[in-house]
Amino acid sequence: MTMTDTELARLGDTGRAAEAVMERRSSSTVEAVDILLIEDDTQDAFLVEELLADTALSAHITWVRTLAEAREYFAGFRGCVLLDLNLPDASGMELLREVLTGAASAAVVVLTGLNDEHEGVAAVAAGAQDYLVKGQVDGSLLARSLRYSVERQRADENARQLREAELYARENMRLERGLLPQVLLDSTPLIPRAFYRPGRKRALVGGDFYDAVHKDGTTHVIVGDVSGHGPDEAALGVSLRIAWRALVMGGVAEADLLPALAEILVSERAQDEMYATLCQTSIDTGREEARVRLFGHPPPLVLNGGKVEEVAVTPSPPLGVFPEGETEVDEFRLSRGATLMLYTDGLVDAYDGAPPARLEVEGLRRLVTDLLARGVSVVDLPEHVIDEAERSNGGPLQDDVAMLLITHGDRP
Repeated sequence: MTMTDTELARLGDTGRAAEAVMERRSSSTVEAVDILLIEDDTQDAFLVEELLADTALSAHITWVRTLAEAREYFAGFRGCVLLDLNLPDASGMELLREVLTGAASAAVVVLTGLNDEHEGVAAVAAGAQDYLVKGQVDGSLLARSLRYSVERQRADENARQLREAELYARENMRLERGLLPQVLLDSTPLIPRAFYRPGRKRALVGGDFYDAVHKDGTTHVIVGDVSGHGPDEAALGVSLRIAWRALVMGGVAEADLLPALAEILVSERAQDEMYATLCQTSIDTGREEARVRLFGHPPPLVLNGGKVEEVAVTPSPPLGVFPEGETEVDEFRLSRGATLMLYTDGLVDAYDGAPPARLEVEGLRRLVTDLLARGVSVVDLPEHVIDEAERSNGGPLQDDVAMLLITHGDRP
């Protein structure tokens, strides 16, 4: 069927009406754009305002004539800077670089003259989102450029933040590998079970660490925690853990291990107030007695036949608080079939009911006793302990928790 001219005209009117409806719908959802117009020419500034007034873009324009005036608006500005590259107090690429640096969260669109279009191209290469040539811009083009430039800037910012988050996550993983190594107990009858769960402060990596090394008939086990959270604390924790392993593997006498580690802590810490709590146990192969040294750390537990006992220890101040202090050593029984449970203080700092009541070591002992009575195996115990502590706490624990369970028995 062939349409008449009248029908075609009606169809054209319908199409234009539909476009108008779509334009109204689109304009109703357009986000307002804050514009910092840096332009010394009054007529050009007035023209920009007039062009945008005839578009659907909701624009809030702040007009300044010089770079000096513009600097007052840079901090925290997240809209679009519409920049003339020739100002009374600055010009060219130096002007652009200062704007890009000062208004780092804003999109920048450059205005150039007809004979200076090459400057616009260079400006985009230097970091501007777009450039426009004066005298060749209508309202629609100007509005579209401003809106798209803001969206591109936000997309670039989101991509940058994502890259930074990925780099930070990878750095955290490297630090955690240094804090939480594979223990060296393959040639002993001791069976290890290591466990780690990050706390609610996951944005900042902690300094919890553990290790176990067998050397010359004695197995040495350590668990520790550097005070605070952050890269300095994590790096110090890695240094202490690696240094301790090196000292053990190097054959340093048991009584000299922790004094030497204290010297390393003092030399490596970033601030004088940094310290570390730790617990070290030493078990001679073929014997059922163990030695323990405690520095401001919660004492270990011994699990044996459903019974859970706190090891009685004479505590010393945290490592690094009194570098010249003496090391106290206590002995306890670790019979065959028993399990030694070492842990960091993020576990006993959990709330046990309404704050400020905390779980503490006695609460942890009751919790572990109850889990064993319910038939939870030593292999599955760490996950269940943390789950119960979080239930008591009313959510994830504030601090990271590292646990190391050593069972004194024949390997399967």
